[in-house]
Amino acid sequence: MSTVEPVLSPSVEPTLPPVGRPALSELKQARKENRRRLVRRPGFIIGSFIVVFWVFCAAFGKFIAPYDPFKTVGETSQPPSADHLFGTDRTGRDVFSRVMIGALDVLKVAPAAATISVILGVMLGVVMGFRGGWFDGIVGRVMEAVISLPAILVGLLAATTLGRSAPVVIGIVAVAFTPIVARTVRSAVMTERELDYVTSARLRGESNLFIMFREVLPNVWGPIIVEFTIRIGYAIFVVATLSFLGAGPPPPSPDWGAQVADSYAIDIISGYWWTTMFPALAIASLVIGVNLIADAIQSVQDD
Repeated sequence: MSTVEPVLSPSVEPTLPPVGRPALSELKQARKENRRRLVRRPGFIIGSFIVVFWVFCAAFGKFIAPYDPFKTVGETSQPPSADHLFGTDRTGRDVFSRVMIGALDVLKVAPAAATISVILGVMLGVVMGFRGGWFDGIVGRVMEAVISLPAILVGLLAATTLGRSAPVVIGIVAVAFTPIVARTVRSAVMTERELDYVTSARLRGESNLFIMFREVLPNVWGPIIVEFTIRIGYAIFVVATLSFLGAGPPPPSPDWGAQVADSYAIDIISGYWWTTMFPALAIASLVIGVNLIADAIQSVQDD
């Protein structure tokens, strides 16, 4: 009797995710859970409310402001009242309307500067952290030199040379913050490049560019998002300071820093505290709101 041998089907090895790297579904689930925990944080809720309020004022302030912020609408240096909630300045302009409209200047410049600095910083940080060697050393020394320069002083010099304009301020703040972002990203990438999934990608023959921006970069988005929110807060403060020192938009702009600069030297001494206090409180509240969001995101990342 002949023996019939069974026909064996060729074995098929299952496709596994790269070693050391979470599956895509796990990453999506983790991010979804982080968002769920984030929106429950009191700091995130309060900070978001503050930021959304000022964004609303920046977007629709010219339509809802009770008075024209550039025209005299009442008696000069009047204290807060039912007709003028924040009083009037020494030229009779409504301070409340000027504070509402002034949000636009800050929210045009600060987020733009933070965005540019994060884009440039991420590109430099990824390459520095992944490649290392001479490139990391040379660029690192250049960035240390940039960080050592006071952003406020450089901004004043640039405004004197290039003129007082929003693009100049955006460029100065972006250049000042790019090395800080790059160092943060570099540190995160240096940790990631030692993991097994990077070695696996190299063994598959992937190019360095592919590994850096398709394999490593998605795994360091957490620190990048935190850094972005922090940079916005610092950018608001730097932009307001430059405006206060005369490097911001020229008069009669209702920019918050310019309003404080225009009134603090004379009005406070004369007892007209409202013309300085309300723009200063606007700056402080927006910075606090952004920092509350940044702290909430940081705490979720650390959990």
